[in-house]
Amino acid sequence: MRAYVAVTASYWAFMLSDGALRMLVLLHFNGLGFTPIQLAWLFLLYEVAGIVTNLYAGWLAARFGLASTLYAGLTLQILALVVLTQLDPAWGVAASVAFVMAVQGVSGVAKDLSKMSSKSAVKLLAPQGDGTLFRWVALLTGSKNAVKGLGFFLGAALLALAGFEAAIWAMAAILLVILIAVALFLPPGLPAKDKSAKFGAWRSSDPRVNRLSLARMFLFAARDVWFVVGVPIYFQAVLSDGTDEGRRWAFFVIGGFLAAWIILYGFVQAAAPRILKAATLSEAEVARKAVWWAGCLVPIPLILAASAWLSGEPAPWLTVFLIGGLFAFGYVFAINSAVHSYLILAFGDATRITRDVGFYYMANAAGRLLGTLLSGLSYQAGGLPLCLATAGAMAFLSWLAARRLVNEPQAIPPVSLPQ
Repeated sequence: MRAYVAVTASYWAFMLSDGALRMLVLLHFNGLGFTPIQLAWLFLLYEVAGIVTNLYAGWLAARFGLASTLYAGLTLQILALVVLTQLDPAWGVAASVAFVMAVQGVSGVAKDLSKMSSKSAVKLLAPQGDGTLFRWVALLTGSKNAVKGLGFFLGAALLALAGFEAAIWAMAAILLVILIAVALFLPPGLPAKDKSAKFGAWRSSDPRVNRLSLARMFLFAARDVWFVVGVPIYFQAVLSDGTDEGRRWAFFVIGGFLAAWIILYGFVQAAAPRILKAATLSEAEVARKAVWWAGCLVPIPLILAASAWLSGEPAPWLTVFLIGGLFAFGYVFAINSAVHSYLILAFGDATRITRDVGFYYMANAAGRLLGTLLSGLSYQAGGLPLCLATAGAMAFLSWLAARRLVNEPQAIPPVSLPQ
């Protein structure tokens, strides 16, 4: 339990800084006049780095120990923040984009090292039986996203009140304190290094893991298509009048909305075992629920896209309807994500859990990369309607991939899950 608490605390600290950094970069550079495609480029290397990191992260954790990869993730995030303070406002657009992309790439490596370490630790630390695994992974994932939601608001608030550089220095200092505390007080419990571990077999031999990873890729593409660029830029256009005061007001509202969305997402994830009434479900029945909830997600962005297209231009009713619809999307998305997070640990083999989780999160990062790229392209090409319609298409592909989970002939033994 002490090891679980220490891992969770470090993960919380990391995700708080990760959410804040994303909002700082997005809103700061949008204020400088970057186009939607340029804004999307700022985050592309972050997602590419996540794909590459997850390919090797499982082997690194097995070779050097989970504690080492956890410390490495926190250290790299601190370094990325410190380097970002060297951004020179006098640089041109191309130089600024290249510099921030490189820094975001380091941050992407840091995030996925921390995520893989934390999620793999749950598989190894959770007590056996009584459905504890679903409850522990839901608690870690849900609480992490609630904290990341606070990070979105923190980033927007710091940008409005303290400015870009001061906000980054403050986050780096806090994260350094957390790293020192975790290094001093992390108790034994995480697996030690295995010098005999060899890189290879990065793709799981279990087809369920591979199919779940494909569904995960399109699920996160469906979210990031609207989340990364489209909706924040739409809200800033609607809320800001171009003055400094108007921009600060828009920062707070956008940060508050995205924070509330992520926090709701986190709470729903944590409550997923109760929402699904999963006490008597087998893993196969949970997989069938994954298919059903994936189907529920598809119509939401398509309805929002149709509404935006019919409106033709920003309108108060559209903004209100959009907010409500995106919260509904968040609720259904959170159930999907929680079920996936449980299934990857349930399907994964304990002897190679770090590699199965690494492959799964490589697919997750690929989905975020796809969504980030499509976010800038679709919004610039067709505005909010095309952006939301693209999200619906990604959700449909996730449903198609999830359907294959229930066709897997391998017998899955029943487990007892919590109420």
